[in-house]
Amino acid sequence: KIPALLDRSTNPHTRVFESGAILLYLAEKFGGAFVPKDLSKRAECYSWLMWQMGSAPYLGGGFGHFYAYAPVKIEYAIDRFAMEVKRQLDVLDRRLAESRFIAGDEYTIADMAIWPWYGRLASHDAYDDAGAFLEVDGYTNVQRWTKQINQRPGARRGSMVNKTNGELSRQLHERHDASDFQTRTQDKIVGA
Repeated sequence: KIPALLDRSTNPHTRVFESGAILLYLAEKFGGAFVPKDLSKRAECYSWLMWQMGSAPYLGGGFGHFYAYAPVKIEYAIDRFAMEVKRQLDVLDRRLAESRFIAGDEYTIADMAIWPWYGRLASHDAYDDAGAFLEVDGYTNVQRWTKQINQRPGARRGSMVNKTNGELSRQLHERHDASDFQTRTQDKIVGA
């Protein structure tokens, strides 16, 4: 699946695809929301956003596939991608030792992009027991950041979308309207 957005509030409609482009588009559309005003801080934010665009395929496409989904477990592939994911977690941990959020003291679109991949992993909420396998609890700054973002209502709602495991009340397979969070979670659909 490729993330896509069609902004029907523009004429002609504006098509945007890929998560980084969508975050940048929405930030600009809403007056620079979640992007630092200072040029140097904004560059830091954009750098980390692009880091996520380039690194997440190793986590989801590589490690996640071979560890959780591949029909045949290939030890070399699992170990190779696990090593890369641990290297990335170390990069994040070192960065978060220096700052409250990824790009500094402000919550930004960089955090929004990185947290669903690495935060879910750090919360032991991705790929079965992958968090234990990768020893994610040892990345103390990533753990602090993950817990901090887990408390944000928007992040909590966003983590429900397209989720197909865990508590039924935390699974919203498709979101088309804000009311879906109250009316379309799996506990309401399965129980209907």
